[in-house]
Amino acid sequence: MSSSIYKKVGIASLIMITSVLLSRVIGVFREMVIANYAGTSGSVDAYQVSFVIPEILNHVAATGFLSITFIPIFSYLLASGRESEGWRVFSNILNTFGIVLIALSIMLSFFADSLIGYTGLKNTTNFQEAVRLTRIVIPAQVFFFMGGILMAVQFAKEQFIIPALAPLIYNAGIIIGGVMLYPKLGMEGFSWGALCGAIIGNFVIQYFGARSVGLKWFPVIDLKHPEFRKYFLLTLPLIIGMTISFSNEIIPKLFGSFLSEGSIASLNYGFRIMFILVGLFGQAVGTASYPYMSKLAIENKIQELNRLLNTILRKISLVIPCSVLVIFLRKEIVYLLFQRGQFNADSTMITSNILIFLMAGAFAFTAQTIVNRGFYAMQNTLFPTVCVTVVLILTLPLYYLGMIKFEIYGIALAISVSTIFQVSVLYIFWNKRSANKEAKAVYLFYLKMVLISIPLAVLLFFAKHRLLAGFESLSILGSMVHLAVLSMLFITSLFSLGYVFKIREIFEISEFVVKRIKNIRR
Repeated sequence: MSSSIYKKVGIASLIMITSVLLSRVIGVFREMVIANYAGTSGSVDAYQVSFVIPEILNHVAATGFLSITFIPIFSYLLASGRESEGWRVFSNILNTFGIVLIALSIMLSFFADSLIGYTGLKNTTNFQEAVRLTRIVIPAQVFFFMGGILMAVQFAKEQFIIPALAPLIYNAGIIIGGVMLYPKLGMEGFSWGALCGAIIGNFVIQYFGARSVGLKWFPVIDLKHPEFRKYFLLTLPLIIGMTISFSNEIIPKLFGSFLSEGSIASLNYGFRIMFILVGLFGQAVGTASYPYMSKLAIENKIQELNRLLNTILRKISLVIPCSVLVIFLRKEIVYLLFQRGQFNADSTMITSNILIFLMAGAFAFTAQTIVNRGFYAMQNTLFPTVCVTVVLILTLPLYYLGMIKFEIYGIALAISVSTIFQVSVLYIFWNKRSANKEAKAVYLFYLKMVLISIPLAVLLFFAKHRLLAGFESLSILGSMVHLAVLSMLFITSLFSLGYVFKIREIFEISEFVVKRIKNIRR
């Protein structure tokens, strides 16, 4: 593969990593604000459940798949010199799905009380609040869809900066809405903030971004157009099936709604912490690399596509040892981030223990963003969706048993186990279908990362329970000391192991950091 593609992927990844990191940081700050105002109360559960119907609507509209299904079609038309036709296809999809989405939004808003009645909140005091918040959030999905396709054309044109602003503005909108309106409206303030953030960040800003790359809109609706039909056939399996991200947004909330008050809220706080790591390692790189995967697939350079995918998988495997660090620092992290206002010591204990089970599957969440995109780049949406749906159905009993036996901790464990199985099955089938000759090396590399995480865990355990035994961890000073000491010990040990075992992906990071420090000194 030419070095120019790796360089472009690197630049795009840097932009998206910065965006995702900032988005995760702002997202955690958003949760800090929510925790301060409402802790792990039933109102937070209602707020989280209010996103279930909008998420389903988002899934039906295939908003999250626009980059995956639309980019290959649009890129192909660009590559073949048919850009004007590309914009007509863009307009056709935007107009048709936009009208359908608006109609569905109106209908779901009308039946929101009946639909929320199927959750565990039906007979609680938070039921009406969940219904009211749902009706506020539903219209945001229209703007997510329109913004999603506007971002897709920017990605196809290899422009990443303006799309990178979308999650930042969206999260900022939630925070501002909550801070300004919570004293009068309660959690409803955060919902209005989410709606405004979606309008501004995911639509208004993206409209100007799309204009900068030559946006053209046509008042056309043509269901028989070959490229529209191709888009629909690519998207249909994703709509009727399950995806990993969709299932992990909906299923835990549904099961959690039958548990004690605050269970969904605690699980959500744990998710936000985990997804900082997952977003940094997986989502940003996956989003940035996908246009290049699509180009390699279009050019039928399957082995080069394999090499790119394998290289990315090896690099993101660093999430495994990093997860170990988070597990040992879980209480301190939750304490520093959330324990204030209505978020008390009991909330900290529950959320930090949930993190143990979520971090066990963090590497699978990270890897799925890459493996899925390999199939999508080949314009194969049916097979991965069927695989994920079948595996998810087979693992549903784990959610039920986990809920019955271990309550919210059992649900968190089921999430990780299910995701690990889903990603493993997908990668095995990818290797068979693409004749991935380097797959064995990837398996061995992940095993190596697991093995070096064991001595790291032992070292961190010793340092935490012996070296730092005199420092009370659940205090500002104590938590900061634990974070500083264990993080430095972890970084030093990880880089040392990287050199000893010749793990290129680890010492490449250290070399990068050293070069940056030298440049700063100059």
